[in-house]
Amino acid sequence: MAREIELKYGCNPNQKPARIYVEGGELPVTVLNGKPGYINFLDALNGWQLVRELRAATGLPAAASFKHVSPAGAAVGLPLSDVLRQIYFVRSDIELTPLACAYARARGADRMSSFGDWIALSDECDLATALLIKPEVSDGVIAPAYTPEALDVLKSKRKGGYNIVQIDPAYVPAQVERKQVFGVTFEQGRNECVIDEQMLSEIVTARRELPEAAKRDLIISLITLKYTQSNSVCYVKDGQAIGVGAGQQSRIHCTRLAGQKADNWLMRQHPQVLALPFVENIGRPDRDNTVDVYISDEPDEVLAEGRWQKFFTRRPERLTAADKRAWLDRQRGVSLGSDAFFPFGDNIERAHRSGVDYVAQPGGSIRDDDVIRTCDLYDMVMCFTHQRLFHH
Repeated sequence: MAREIELKYGCNPNQKPARIYVEGGELPVTVLNGKPGYINFLDALNGWQLVRELRAATGLPAAASFKHVSPAGAAVGLPLSDVLRQIYFVRSDIELTPLACAYARARGADRMSSFGDWIALSDECDLATALLIKPEVSDGVIAPAYTPEALDVLKSKRKGGYNIVQIDPAYVPAQVERKQVFGVTFEQGRNECVIDEQMLSEIVTARRELPEAAKRDLIISLITLKYTQSNSVCYVKDGQAIGVGAGQQSRIHCTRLAGQKADNWLMRQHPQVLALPFVENIGRPDRDNTVDVYISDEPDEVLAEGRWQKFFTRRPERLTAADKRAWLDRQRGVSLGSDAFFPFGDNIERAHRSGVDYVAQPGGSIRDDDVIRTCDLYDMVMCFTHQRLFHH
């Protein structure tokens, strides 16, 4: 292990010199390939903490896709349905390990945001996971170990320059953390709160049944929020984040942003979207962008005469607003976490439109009663965690 790693520059090319180091000790990371940068390491270390906690909380392998110090996706290793395999570009004949399933889910949650991401894996990277990573546009990966076969595959990315970082899973950081802003040192205790089922024990709504799958998904949501730039809200379904709203000044804007991403994930499973007649050899990023535009409020960008021919073999029927609303109204069982209290019931109103049935938030607003009443109106279950999860 090295005592420090000198970096090309900091957040921007004009910010020099730059390095990472541990005060009075050795770094817990080893660069196996490539030359990771300042933001790469911020994503890697935040992502590693997230997947490590997901692994401990659920007992399942976990993966995260990070961009600009917030997760675009996070997931645990549950099997993929045929529909998820299709929208995540995983061939039906490929045998997936649990870790590969976790990665496919994390990357597939918000593919537009994950373009050029940093990947974090909770377990040794195996060949199946490396083969899924290989065709994706990504800056690098962090994991506690790599099989020789996986390492060979990853080293072939980006003409041999793909960033591969190994982290010591036994590393324990100091209990006090520091950073500087404008020459002033900030110091605080690390956020070591444990997120588990006990945090979901105070149910404040009329409906009180919280299924095991919902408990798992709420825990995934809260752990994801712990490493998301605040304000933040996270929608989760079937073991994976499906919409993360990060860094918004208004709570309702967080809920809307994350809800829009969740809606996109749900709409990508609409039969009409699954049947889109793409031209041969269309690139993954182009296909992702085309799907997002097709299900947006301005589909003519890909459906107008003279444009659709670039993407499709025939012009698809458009999805009307009524079609989309009818599909989303059928979706239920989504879980929602918030890193701080909801100040108004409008957040719950918006969450309901994306199929949310289960909510976890700290509570403590002077309008808690209004938020609870709104949950009761839609027969939701809501837990007060009494734990704020701001992250900056």
